[in-house]
Amino acid sequence: MEQHSEACLTIPAIVTSGYTATRGSVAKMVDLEVYVTGSPAARRGIIAIYDVFGMSPQAMQGADILRDTLNALVLMPDFFKGKAVQQEWVPQDTEEKKKLMAKFREERADIAKNVTVLLKVMEEAKELYPDIRAWGSYGLCWGGKIVALTSGAATPFKASGQVHPGRLAKADASSITIPHIMLASKDESAEIVAHYKEVIDSNKVGGIVETYSTMHHGWMGARGDLEDSENLKEYQRGYVSIPNHLSTLEVGRRGTGITLALVKYICGSFGRSYTFRNQVRS
Repeated sequence: MEQHSEACLTIPAIVTSGYTATRGSVAKMVDLEVYVTGSPAARRGIIAIYDVFGMSPQAMQGADILRDTLNALVLMPDFFKGKAVQQEWVPQDTEEKKKLMAKFREERADIAKNVTVLLKVMEEAKELYPDIRAWGSYGLCWGGKIVALTSGAATPFKASGQVHPGRLAKADASSITIPHIMLASKDESAEIVAHYKEVIDSNKVGGIVETYSTMHHGWMGARGDLEDSENLKEYQRGYVSIPNHLSTLEVGRRGTGITLALVKYICGSFGRSYTFRNQVRS
């Protein structure tokens, strides 16, 4: 049985200013616009799947961080085709807002349909980027569910991860067949997170389950308030853990590990910095 995070329906997105993901470009794949960041000659490929608020600055900044920390090609498809959840729909405290959210789920966010879309994106990506030797994936909230359901038998990925995952289900954990990382917030079901940890600790394919006990659902996505020092610190820490996990993708040599110092160095070097705190590019 799936369990929704109540926080997902009550915590609105954070309005941010300044950060613009101009380091990549927009391509068309499977009738979707896809944010593409990184070199097509990279050896690692990552699919990044956003939360229900779509192409937020926080999520796109995360994709750019992975591009640099892993020297990877990162693709972020716009599954919702520009029609993501609007900030004013949350919290779900009126019948009109509930109707808008229900319509969004039916028309844009259907899980089974988007699993199929992701697999089609992967088929095309493998043709477009033949130099990539191994693909990984990670998802935020809603995106985490898509990742979980594509991390089982016949998965196209070598490693995967979820961050403050939505629609958690114990059955999903048992189906995962590749190294998997879950970074949970204090708002997810502790029982299901514990089940994930038990499964991942014992399934002999590897992975990590960690709860960020001071963080709310969405701290690494559109609900991340990077003006808040604690949220900023844990956002940074999360974007060390995710690339560290995905750095083990088999590309002929094992990743050496990502550190917080490296993330900060990358984000502040070569005249192309993107600061975490106010997300203002220089």
